[in-house]
Amino acid sequence: MSLQYLSFLSLIQRVAYCGILLGGISIANAADTNRVDAYLANLNTLTAEFEQYTFNADHTQMLEAHGTLYLQRPGRFRWEYDSPTQQVIVADGKRVYLHDIDLQQVSHQNQDEALRGTPALLLANREPIATHFTINTIESTDGRDWVELTPKDQDTDVVKIQLGFGQDTLDSLIMQDSFGQETRLNFSQAQRNTTLKPELFKIEQNEMDDFLQMD
Repeated sequence: MSLQYLSFLSLIQRVAYCGILLGGISIANAADTNRVDAYLANLNTLTAEFEQYTFNADHTQMLEAHGTLYLQRPGRFRWEYDSPTQQVIVADGKRVYLHDIDLQQVSHQNQDEALRGTPALLLANREPIATHFTINTIESTDGRDWVELTPKDQDTDVVKIQLGFGQDTLDSLIMQDSFGQETRLNFSQAQRNTTLKPELFKIEQNEMDDFLQMD
């Protein structure tokens, strides 16, 4: 099982809710909440290129990966990793599927359980912002507007999520877990509300050698 596979399992399973971003936030600062609301307002679909970096508790880089994100709200997303190995994570509104292309193997589980408390809730969901997170401002050192989210759900390994906004888009996401691991995502070439093919959010079971249910 690859490190990339394990890394995303930590977002989907161990963290409990992988896959890109905003479900609910308890209002600690109206300006912060408005910044998040403004980004999500009228967001129906999103495509973006991403770079992912994963660090252990000693701040040693464990993984660097690249790919493409496709999002259709509510509840559907697709993460395509093209390096270092080809893997795809798909949410179809009911299940989350992790497809190892080289092995022709798919693992899947209930989407509500898989996404609870993770960054994937943020973009994929349309629930009120006050549902899942508290929010606070972070002092900026790079010209971005930063906000920090703390999950209200105590039964999750996510400690905090930081969102970095450019002038009109979400540029960066940093997630830290209770094990000291940090995952950083940088987004580029984002396009809002373009038409996406329904096939992006489907996995064909009959094309796989292994189709493994994890719950």
